[in-house]
Amino acid sequence: MSSALISLYNIRKTYVLGAQTVNALKKIDLKIQRGEYVALMGPSGSGKSTLMNVIGCLDTPSQGEYWLNGKEVSKMSDVDLSKVRNDEIGFVFQTFNLLTRLTALENVALPLVYAGIPLRERNERAAETLNKVGLGDRFHHKPNELSGGQRQRVAVARALINNPSLLLADEPTGNLDTQTSHEIMALFEEIHAAGNTIVLVTHEEEIAKHAKKIVRLRDGLIEP
Repeated sequence: MSSALISLYNIRKTYVLGAQTVNALKKIDLKIQRGEYVALMGPSGSGKSTLMNVIGCLDTPSQGEYWLNGKEVSKMSDVDLSKVRNDEIGFVFQTFNLLTRLTALENVALPLVYAGIPLRERNERAAETLNKVGLGDRFHHKPNELSGGQRQRVAVARALINNPSLLLADEPTGNLDTQTSHEIMALFEEIHAAGNTIVLVTHEEEIAKHAKKIVRLRDGLIEP
């Protein structure tokens, strides 16, 4: 075990689809230190989405070891993995994944509901986090009353609410126009400057350049 936030050793992921065996990840060794800002890049079928799912504890490897923040998560049960996801990882998705019937404040507070935090504290923390992402005047707006960029800011606030060890962003600008994409990437730079570890998954070079390190995948392997 090392002092890195993320340590992957000999990670392999195999899927059996009927008579066919797909080796999505072949032999991944990767370390990401605390406070790093890393982009995972690769063409369709390169394994980057599978690697993101393993790093995000959404999927378990077929072989190998994965240590996250001092815990070996590759051997955990689904129940333990869901706790790790809620405690350690903040997710930002291309499609925002906001609940349409909830306000911005309620969406951001949602992870705290699962953590058993009382209502008043949930609302205070959600309000504080929305202020941090520049949405202090949008607490009571529902997603359909917000622009795409504002929705993504709500999603970023929700990802940050538990002070996660890792912010994992999957194509976070995929549904946004160029100007709004720049604004969201500037927000990620502020979050990184505050000391957060970010792993960004993207197929766009322009977006990947915002990260401090780029890891490129091809055919289930990290390119040298």
